[in-house]
Amino acid sequence: MTAPDPAPDFVRATRRSYDAIAGGYARWTRDELAAKPLERGVLAAFAELAAADGRGLPVADVGCGTGRVTGHLHGLGLGLDVFGIDLAPGMLAVAREEHPGLRFDEGSMLALDLPDGSLGGLLAWYSTIHVPDEELPRVLAEFHRVLAPGAPVQLGFQVGDEPLRLTEALGEEVSLVFHRRRPERMAALLRAAGLEVRAVLWKEREAEGPFPERAPQGFVLARRPQEA
Repeated sequence: MTAPDPAPDFVRATRRSYDAIAGGYARWTRDELAAKPLERGVLAAFAELAAADGRGLPVADVGCGTGRVTGHLHGLGLGLDVFGIDLAPGMLAVAREEHPGLRFDEGSMLALDLPDGSLGGLLAWYSTIHVPDEELPRVLAEFHRVLAPGAPVQLGFQVGDEPLRLTEALGEEVSLVFHRRRPERMAALLRAAGLEVRAVLWKEREAEGPFPERAPQGFVLARRPQEA
């Protein structure tokens, strides 16, 4: 008899959904960063700060999916020891196949299996968007816990006031909720978690091109404060 899954409903639904679309998602997003110079710039700034302020500690891509951004950070040539964490075994299987030299772990941002202060940087690139409002402070507190003093955290997310709910994606049945949030609200939540906000960016929706967007995009860069 299989033991019940103790994870919250939204975690189980998100895991099942991304397992279902893993292969198609990898094909669809493979060249996305090549078409988005602003996003590449945001990631490059985060990587440079992690390399400078992260004490040489590993950098985690939390909610890494198929590992495309993990691989991008690794390929910047800054010497980052970057690894990925994701809920979905199907997405992780693709990540390990496409990036065989990198480490990918199964895990949840609600309770990261990492020691206190062990990360030199943390990226949550469109992964907190699946976390309900009531759980987001817990997630950001986890980010604070695992970051070393001075280490940066970079969030990417969809901007808006109402969530998007999908029951179908890439030809598969899914149950996904995309929580859209205002950049100033995300900045306030990071501050409430004890993190210092360093930059807040807003990008208008790109309705055309190979990767059209349903909503504007937000990016907030913060860091764990240095110890006194």
